[in-house]
Amino acid sequence: MADELTELEARIFEWIRQSDFETVPWSTPKAAKSFKVKENDVYEAVAALTRKVPDRIQVYYKEGSLHIAAE
Repeated sequence: MADELTELEARIFEWIRQSDFETVPWSTPKAAKSFKVKENDVYEAVAALTRKVPDRIQVYYKEGSLHIAAE
Protein backbone atom coordinates (compact mmCIF):
# COMPACT_ATOMS: atom_id res chain seq x y z
CA MET A 1 0.00 0.00 0.00
CA ALA A 2 2.73 2.49 0.93
CA ASP A 3 4.19 2.38 -2.59
CA GLU A 4 0.87 3.41 -4.11
CA LEU A 5 0.06 6.35 -1.84
CA THR A 6 1.48 9.83 -1.93
CA GLU A 7 2.89 11.21 1.32
CA LEU A 8 -0.27 13.27 1.91
CA GLU A 9 -2.56 10.32 1.16
CA ALA A 10 -0.63 8.11 3.59
CA ARG A 11 -0.72 10.76 6.31
CA ILE A 12 -4.45 11.38 5.87
CA PHE A 13 -5.17 7.64 5.79
CA GLU A 14 -3.30 7.12 9.05
CA TRP A 15 -5.07 10.11 10.63
CA ILE A 16 -8.46 8.71 9.59
CA ARG A 17 -7.49 5.25 10.84
CA GLN A 18 -6.52 6.59 14.27
CA SER A 19 -9.48 8.97 14.57
CA ASP A 20 -13.16 8.39 15.19
CA PHE A 21 -14.78 9.89 12.09
CA GLU A 22 -17.44 7.21 12.37
CA THR A 23 -18.87 9.02 15.41
CA VAL A 24 -17.47 12.51 14.86
CA PRO A 25 -18.36 14.00 11.45
CA TRP A 26 -15.53 14.56 8.98
CA SER A 27 -14.50 18.16 8.31
CA THR A 28 -12.43 18.87 5.22
CA PRO A 29 -11.63 22.44 6.36
CA LYS A 30 -10.27 21.08 9.68
CA ALA A 31 -8.26 18.41 7.85
CA ALA A 32 -6.79 21.00 5.50
CA LYS A 33 -5.80 23.17 8.45
CA SER A 34 -4.28 20.21 10.31
CA PHE A 35 -2.20 19.17 7.30
CA LYS A 36 -1.46 22.75 6.19
CA VAL A 37 -2.78 22.14 2.67
CA LYS A 38 -5.67 23.43 0.59
CA GLU A 39 -9.10 21.87 1.00
CA ASN A 40 -8.97 20.69 -2.61
CA ASP A 41 -5.80 18.71 -1.79
CA VAL A 42 -7.70 16.92 0.99
CA TYR A 43 -10.65 16.17 -1.31
CA GLU A 44 -8.27 14.74 -3.91
CA ALA A 45 -6.40 12.66 -1.33
CA VAL A 46 -9.58 11.15 0.12
CA ALA A 47 -10.90 10.42 -3.38
CA ALA A 48 -7.57 8.77 -4.26
CA LEU A 49 -7.75 6.64 -1.12
CA THR A 50 -11.14 5.28 -2.15
CA ARG A 51 -9.57 4.15 -5.44
CA LYS A 52 -6.20 2.97 -4.14
CA VAL A 53 -7.30 1.19 -0.94
CA PRO A 54 -11.05 0.59 -1.43
CA ASP A 55 -11.10 -2.38 0.96
CA ARG A 56 -9.55 -0.32 3.78
CA ILE A 57 -11.64 2.87 3.69
CA GLN A 58 -15.34 3.68 3.77
CA VAL A 59 -16.83 7.11 3.13
CA TYR A 60 -20.51 7.53 3.91
CA TYR A 61 -23.20 10.12 4.66
CA LYS A 62 -25.17 9.82 7.90
CA GLU A 63 -27.52 12.23 9.66
CA GLY A 64 -26.50 15.19 7.50
CA SER A 65 -22.73 14.69 7.83
CA LEU A 66 -19.89 12.96 6.05
CA HIS A 67 -18.19 10.13 7.95
CA ILE A 68 -15.04 8.20 7.07
CA ALA A 69 -13.78 4.91 8.51
CA ALA A 70 -10.47 3.22 7.78
CA GLU A 71 -8.75 0.06 8.91
